[in-house]
Amino acid sequence: MKTKEIVYAALFTAFMAVLGMIPPIPLGFIPVPVTAQTLGVMLAGCFLGKKPAAMSLILFIVLVAIGLPILSGGRGGVAPLVGPSAGYIFSWPIAAFLIGYASEKIWPKLRMWKLLTINILFGVLLVSLIGAPVMALITHTSIWAGLIGSAVYLPGDIIKAVIAAVVAFQLRAISPIEEKAH
Repeated sequence: MKTKEIVYAALFTAFMAVLGMIPPIPLGFIPVPVTAQTLGVMLAGCFLGKKPAAMSLILFIVLVAIGLPILSGGRGGVAPLVGPSAGYIFSWPIAAFLIGYASEKIWPKLRMWKLLTINILFGVLLVSLIGAPVMALITHTSIWAGLIGSAVYLPGDIIKAVIAAVVAFQLRAISPIEEKAH
């Protein structure tokens, strides 16, 4: 990885921490709150590309694990990584990598709708398909109930997918992916 990519990865780790300062929205009927941090996951993937995006989210999880309170609601340490949010959190580097991979593939013929589709597939659906079953297992509920319950996140996550696609599309000229494409 180039120095610029490493710097961008570190900046996105910091951006994820800033998004963690936005208070979570607890839902009461599901133990995982609504947060702004999935926006950071999608933006990292479609702006940075696969490797820097995944590195950014792995670093973020390491910082959470050592106790920094950078998850939404000021959470940090091992507890969130073994609690109901664990599947969602651990899906973030995978989602960022896949969003970055797909974004790199379409970059020469970049279109807003393509970025949005990628964000919805990997940043919304994949995160839910990993997070919800893990949440269900940890809370001793059925996986089906976990998946149905996680549907409450879909409208907000789709809005975040749109925001990430618009921002990445507008900033494409300074994206590390742009340098790779040329």
